Amino acid sequence: MAGAARVWARVGALSGAAAVAAASYGAHGLRRSDRDEYQKELYETANRFHLLHSLALLAAPHCRRPALAGSLLCAGLGLFCLPLYYHGLSGDPGLNRAAPLGGTLLILGWAAMAL
Repeated sequence: MAGAARVWARVGALSGAAAVAAASYGAHGLRRSDRDEYQKELYETANRFHLLHSLALLAAPHCRRPALAGSLLCAGLGLFCLPLYYHGLSGDPGLNRAAPLGGTLLILGWAAMAL
């Protein structure tokens, strides 16, 4: 694994740590809050995608184009998960329009790993 490609494994590890921390908050703080079930579901969806795509980032250094795959996955994580986390925590759907673009970038990130 080349030095420049290893950065994606580190980014994936840090992202995974953040996903586990967010899951801990979701399990112990958010579940006991007065937020409605839809907000809790949004948070759980964001967390599930966050953790799964953090694992994909760990694999990015092993593909032929790690910079492309890693960049697409990181951008997708930000544009998909952050709006859902935000909506789940605040109840404000103002950022939700970014989620479809983020989902598309996640799909492209997986496809880039196949190149």
